Amino acid sequence: MKRRAFVGALGVGAAATLAGCQKEAKECVATSDQPTVSKKVIEWNMVTTWPKNFQGLGESAERLAQNIARLSGGRMKVNVLGAGELVPALQVFDTVAAGTVQMGHGASYYWKGKMPVSPIFSAVPFGLNAQEMNGWLYHGGGLNLWQELYAPLGLLPMPAGNSGVQMAGWFNKEINSLDDIQGLKMRIPGLGGEVFKRAGGTPELIPGAELFSALERGRIDATEWVGPYNDLAFGLHKAAKYYYYPGWHEPGTTLEAIININALQQLPTDLQEIVKAACTQANYDTLSFFTSKNNEALSELLDVHKVQLKKLPQDVLDKFESISEQVVQELAETSDFARKVYESFSRYKQQVYSWHKVSEQAFYDLR
Repeated sequence: MKRRAFVGALGVGAAATLAGCQKEAKECVATSDQPTVSKKVIEWNMVTTWPKNFQGLGESAERLAQNIARLSGGRMKVNVLGAGELVPALQVFDTVAAGTVQMGHGASYYWKGKMPVSPIFSAVPFGLNAQEMNGWLYHGGGLNLWQELYAPLGLLPMPAGNSGVQMAGWFNKEINSLDDIQGLKMRIPGLGGEVFKRAGGTPELIPGAELFSALERGRIDATEWVGPYNDLAFGLHKAAKYYYYPGWHEPGTTLEAIININALQQLPTDLQEIVKAACTQANYDTLSFFTSKNNEALSELLDVHKVQLKKLPQDVLDKFESISEQVVQELAETSDFARKVYESFSRYKQQVYSWHKVSEQAFYDLR
């Protein structure tokens, strides 16, 4: 009876203590060996080269932020800032490197002026498609080289989206031969822009948000952007009626997440891995998303808006291809590191082309 009374007293005491805690709105933590989980939310900012919430590319950045929040169980929150909200689109790289924000989202070919070899990690004309790019980056040594390139600047790049094969672009006149390329002003970035220049055109680097007005007002004669889903959202069909394919310049464009290394290292180890895993998930999600949306948008462009879909003439494509080989080879001579990247890319390209000739390409021909 004494023992029961003692235990009962303990129960009453515990209940009273709990009631007191609740009354004073304090957290009661058991003095056992159970870990105490911090409820503090870590908040990051991500600047992007895309307009806020823009279909496809902007959605990819939003998807990445959502992945981080979900995989971290709400322990991290990433605020996505569109181009121009904090900094202009083409200042994303410098802003993350300076530590002003923790992350950026864009494409590595935008930084060609800073690092001539950087476009290889996004898109090479007549190069690797999305599936092949992922193979090279994740399992062919490409990602290690990419991270080695950015490391001296305190940055960690991660693949964070892929558009798949893009379209050649929108033109305000028909392209019937190489003569029609001469003097043509076109928005086209990266290595594709250099190829276009050597073929006689005039490339320009213009942020996405300015494309429609530039094309409509005649500042440029043509523009490439991404593909039907994104292009329809921008209303480019209202500024030019000729829509050309194939996307020789961007056969499988990899988008990037740029992470400030110092900010990343301040995170707990598990959150560091979660940020990286979220990037990988966004990389595959974005490709799947574009694959599901592009044909629907293309049908609308053709059937509703009466866009004229055309293939670039073969002599134009042949000229672009021959110039592309020269451009990439010259790029390899700019530094020892560029040579290393070029050799890795070329070696993998040869291997995967040999395999895909009897697998993917053979199947496409069959069906």
